[in-house]
Amino acid sequence: MSRPGPTETCVEGLGLHSGAQSRVVLRRRPGPVRLEARGVEARIEQLTVVSTSRATTVEAHGGALRVATVEHAFAALAGLGVYEGVALAVDGPEMPFVDGGCATWCDALDRLRLTPGRPRLRVAREAAVEIGASRYEFRPGPRVEIEVRLELEGFDESQVVPEARWHGDAADFRLRIATARTFVLARHIDELVAGGLARHVDPESVVVLAPDAVLHAGRPFSPDEPARHKLLDLVGDLFTSGGPPLGRLRAVRPGHAANALAAARARAEGIVVAD
Repeated sequence: MSRPGPTETCVEGLGLHSGAQSRVVLRRRPGPVRLEARGVEARIEQLTVVSTSRATTVEAHGGALRVATVEHAFAALAGLGVYEGVALAVDGPEMPFVDGGCATWCDALDRLRLTPGRPRLRVAREAAVEIGASRYEFRPGPRVEIEVRLELEGFDESQVVPEARWHGDAADFRLRIATARTFVLARHIDELVAGGLARHVDPESVVVLAPDAVLHAGRPFSPDEPARHKLLDLVGDLFTSGGPPLGRLRAVRPGHAANALAAARARAEGIVVAD
């Protein structure tokens, strides 16, 4: 029998949008995953998505608990199958951006040696949910299968491969999905700067895409990295509603706002049910 890991570990760094220093202590604790901020604690199922402007912000207890940019940490939890046994205590307005993906979060969870569990939801029937220009196709199945397709105008597949897939395997998630960095289109940079967003970001943690060039620093860029990151975001957003579910989900043009609305509709309409 392997020895238990440490009872707690820490992830810290600057927030993507606030630029504020943030520190998250992850503690082993019996029961469902919990989020804590300013001394207020909530289970994941108690959280409500209150903003999806370039990131996912959640609240609970009438706004007494509010944390922004949760999707990367939640993606690590979902990708590794961690539905219980840990609490995340956040000191700061948003989660730290760290590596631009969720590899740092996966490493932190690995240090705690948590026991993975089965998904709490399953796809009960075949159906499609359309949210504006986004489409989410659900089909029952025995394992988690997620597929995303991007539609980026002005880019061909030699620059950006539009599709990415993940079949629910934790080791594969760590290797391919967790390492996919946040990306931004070059034409949106001025808008972000004018809005005071994405301050103090490490250039190695972000990929900037332009039709005539892919701008990046640090580790090499792969043409399917943007699609893999969109898949990462989708997995993290699904965790907020209890997912991802057992079964197949194909998302065309996913985004934080559409992800949240599609997940809520799928639960409300009985497409996705508690397992």
